[in-house]
Amino acid sequence: MAAVVEASSLSEEQLGAFLRRKGLHQAQLEQWRGAMLLALGGDQKRKAKSSLQARRLRELEKELRRKDKALAEAAALLILKKKAQAIWGDEADGTEPRSGR
Repeated sequence: MAAVVEASSLSEEQLGAFLRRKGLHQAQLEQWRGAMLLALGGDQKRKAKSSLQARRLRELEKELRRKDKALAEAAALLILKKKAQAIWGDEADGTEPRSGR
């Protein structure tokens, strides 16, 4: 990896001298460079997948908050209905309605 990184900053003339000094062939260097790029590309795929998962998580959390609010509202309405029934009684309590006379 160090050889690939170092070689990437050299000119053509300097690269030839570098390869002779290290006892490497240009084909080896290209093969290693390809392997590094492939490995880095795999990391980008993982990051993209992680990003998709994070976005999905945010969407699910948003939906959960919305449903929690709706549930709290429904519970509050039920409590109010019970309180109203306790105060005014049931509409079908058997009493006769008053006439307008």
